[in-house]
Amino acid sequence: MIFNRKHFLDVKSLSAQEIHYILNTAQKMKYVLLASRSNVAPHLKGKTVATLFAEESSRSKLSYELAAQSLSAKVINMSTYRQYQKGESLKEIGTYVDQMGADFIVIRHPVAGSAHYLSKYVEASVINAGDGRNENPSQSLIDLLTILEFKGTFKDLKVVIIGDIMHNRVAKSNIWALTKLGARVAIAAPATLLPSKIELSGVDIYTSATEAIIDADVIMTLKIQSERQEANLLPSMNEYKKLFKLDVNRLHYAKEDVIVMHPGPINRGIEISSEVIDGRSSIINKQQVNGVAVRMALFHLLGKKGLGVNLNE
Repeated sequence: MIFNRKHFLDVKSLSAQEIHYILNTAQKMKYVLLASRSNVAPHLKGKTVATLFAEESSRSKLSYELAAQSLSAKVINMSTYRQYQKGESLKEIGTYVDQMGADFIVIRHPVAGSAHYLSKYVEASVINAGDGRNENPSQSLIDLLTILEFKGTFKDLKVVIIGDIMHNRVAKSNIWALTKLGARVAIAAPATLLPSKIELSGVDIYTSATEAIIDADVIMTLKIQSERQEANLLPSMNEYKKLFKLDVNRLHYAKEDVIVMHPGPINRGIEISSEVIDGRSSIINKQQVNGVAVRMALFHLLGKKGLGVNLNE
């Protein structure tokens, strides 16, 4: 089988074999990154990466920029907020960036499907850094790489995701990826923050975090935003904390070697307690380190577009 994708738009369309290949490449990139922090690899020498962010995300943008620079690429930082305020369309901005000679366009946009839309009009490889409530596929790969490093496999792991599943694009990407890779996925959230059952096929659904966590191998908590309370999707933040906050008492229901994750940014004391964040089960800092390696892998593989990469190598 050949990895021959021009764009990286979602996890949903990837095969399990493709996901494993990207993760394997990311592990190699992490070795390169850690072995030569003062040097850069030549993989993307002469290439240009444009970051096109219509949503604030300084951490993700920085991670992509560091990944590109670590592979010797030039980075163009497009300040898209002003362009949108002036009324320019996504197609117009993307076409302009494409004509500037960009080889990659990394896009984050509040509208679902925006990365797919842009990919139809540009020659550059498009990387989806998050599109509305749809997906955040690279963050999912970061989570997967981190799990693989600590657990060695995905098969039959019980992975519990707690929080606003309906509005969280990382959760959707992780659910699709983990089920493909053989994990047992469980989610816990208030009924008002659960997506449709069609989107949750093959997933165990709980409205009790404590019940969901029993015998968990991996627990992922998600940020809860105050807007959900304002939209009457939550009775109150205090009620949410009482029922769904991951604290040391709830953590005792999981397996002894459970790992705790959070894609960030974190509301300490809301969805997860400081004791858990800073405790021995937390690997949240490891997730952040893996971000650059995963994005280096994506740039490297997409940079081979048209050549193909043998997944059996």
